[in-house]
Parts: sequence; C-alpha cells; structure tokens
Amino acid sequence: MLPRLLTRHSARLPTLLLGALLVALALLVTGCSAQDTQQDTRAAPGRSTPAWAQGMATVPESRLPAEARTTLGLIDKGGPFPYAKDGAVFGNFERELPRQNRGYYHEYTVPTPGERDRGARRIVTGRSHETYYTDDHYESFKAVLR
Repeated sequence: MLPRLLTRHSARLPTLLLGALLVALALLVTGCSAQDTQQDTRAAPGRSTPAWAQGMATVPESRLPAEARTTLGLIDKGGPFPYAKDGAVFGNFERELPRQNRGYYHEYTVPTPGERDRGARRIVTGRSHETYYTDDHYESFKAVLR
C-alpha cells in the first residue's frame, strides 16, 4: 500500500517537502524575531539610567505585565495588598541584587493568571526607591525604569 501511495504522489513530493520547509522556516523566523523584541535591554552609562540599575537588565514600567503595573500602583499607594506576605523583608539570599543590610529590600507578589498560589512573579523594592521585577522566583531580576 505504501509503495503505491508514494508512487502515486511522487510527482508532488518535492512540492510538499518544499512547502513544509518554508512553513518550518517561517515559524522559526517568526519565533526568533518575537523573542528578539522581548530581550532585556542592558542599562548602559549615559542613557539616563539610574546608577543603581547600571550594568543590569532593565525593563521600562510600561513593558511590564499588567499585573505587575497594578502591583506597582498598590505599592505607590501603600496598599492594601492582596497577599499577607506583601511588604515582607526580602533577604536577597540569591545575591542577585546589590548587597544591602537586612531590611533594605521588600517584596510584593505579582499575580500570575491561572496560578492557584502566589506564583513566581515578584516586585522587589529598595529603601532608596529602587524597583526590580522577577518572573522566575528570584533567579534573575530586571531593574524597572519608572
């Protein structure tokens, strides 16, 4: 059965293969270009980036997820916060943020749609108004440019 099927469609096989390759290439290019537009920018000297953000990944506040922008609004207003741990001291045990005395940083939950618990996203603020965002539970941070 298979040899007959291949013989019957052998004239169209190069066209089908070419079509499949073009679709795969289009998906690859589209995926890569979408990822490129979401890459972190690196804070560079002279780009009106605050000193505390120099040399680390940055994200403008406007490019944060909507839930993160809502959390920032709650932080600016002083609450009320939806999670009991919001405003708790962030220990920086991962050492991803600049070293400071205990109590310098505080963390706030950024809700993740579809998650039953607090999820992995957080905003961490510093005493001098630094703002950081993580979407991977403290494995990496971006300085939020406000």
